[in-house]
Amino acid sequence: MKLNSATEAMRAGELGQARQWAIEHQLQIGRMFDAQDMVAVSQAHMMADPESIGEAGVEFFENFASMPFEDRQLRIPLITDPRGVDLRYYDPLGQTEEMANLERRFIKACESMGVVMTNTCINYQTVNSPLLGDHVAYGDTGVVIYSNSVCGARSNFEGGPSALAAAFTGYTPRYGLHLDQHRQATCRYKVHVKPENLTDWGVLGAVIGRKAGSYWEVPVIEGIDCIPTSDEIKHMGAAMASYGSTPLFHIVGITPECATLSDVGGERLTATDIYQPDIDTLRSPFGAVGEKVDVVVFAAPQLSLMEMKTVAGLCSGSKIHPSTDLLVCTPASVYVDATAAGYVKAIEGFGGKVLQGTCFYQQYAREIGEANGWKRLLSNSTKIVNILGGYGYLPALASMESCVQSAIAGEILE
Repeated sequence: MKLNSATEAMRAGELGQARQWAIEHQLQIGRMFDAQDMVAVSQAHMMADPESIGEAGVEFFENFASMPFEDRQLRIPLITDPRGVDLRYYDPLGQTEEMANLERRFIKACESMGVVMTNTCINYQTVNSPLLGDHVAYGDTGVVIYSNSVCGARSNFEGGPSALAAAFTGYTPRYGLHLDQHRQATCRYKVHVKPENLTDWGVLGAVIGRKAGSYWEVPVIEGIDCIPTSDEIKHMGAAMASYGSTPLFHIVGITPECATLSDVGGERLTATDIYQPDIDTLRSPFGAVGEKVDVVVFAAPQLSLMEMKTVAGLCSGSKIHPSTDLLVCTPASVYVDATAAGYVKAIEGFGGKVLQGTCFYQQYAREIGEANGWKRLLSNSTKIVNILGGYGYLPALASMESCVQSAIAGEILE
């Protein structure tokens, strides 16, 4: 790989041990993907929840934190994905002191390095949203697909160490979606359904992701005749990435790189039609009408302020069933505004818990399920129901409105 004078100095150790580690890490990745050189990035976003990184991962970060101040400081902003523990709520959720202490250690190490603890998977709605053509180094699948597709920024899926390396060097290997040719459409879908709510948008995204089925496929989508809201396209992208490892999609006339089909080479592709039976087939494993619901979860992605407003309105004046729990996950930045607007009070008055800076499946989901006796889980997130079967849950899917009504009734209504 070709290096410039700055990255050559990093490799030689002239700019400290941390940057030397970082550039060597990036060179190994670049060689694996046949990158010719590096590209400068403006910011990075790191996935590193304590459940995933464990004791060894925390010690890895503490090693950097112990380096001299000038050696451990980052060259570009590095923000963080959701944490695993809301330190206000870990005991009531069934998380242990050991889990909480691992979180405290990690946060302390990150802060000493200048990491900005945003703890969010919706930074594009809250902080540091990238712009068209902006090269970034992002980790979370929902962050990457939204930033690539809706913002028109350029990022591959970066693992936690890779995002950290990018923050130390200010570069990332130039391969994949940093290159024009890999942003062209490889498959084409024509939609013959009209999504009505967030869950519908998520299911549509899941159908397309499952059909595409590869990180290297780039879907272009026709037939969507309404402009989705930020939350709607957020759910669509998160589910597409979950079901298909998809990092980029285009919607004709809506997303910034695809004013027309020919902008992304879509005219040369044969369209695959998506009809209502495709939607019904994907949803069918997640129906459980009439069954007792143990926990209702709004997360994955974290909720925006507008989603918090909607949940609060649905909860206002009602009470949750005594045998059901409700968890709502949102970034701390949204929590502040939601508190000021009275949304948190309404949700907590209903009997729910609002968690700051976490996401359900990243917060020891199996352990807290066992601690609370949760088995049947209900959510409006197509992404989360795709994940949680692997954590011992029986997941069901319904609209946000039906989720709250089911929490009141104590059984699944939709």
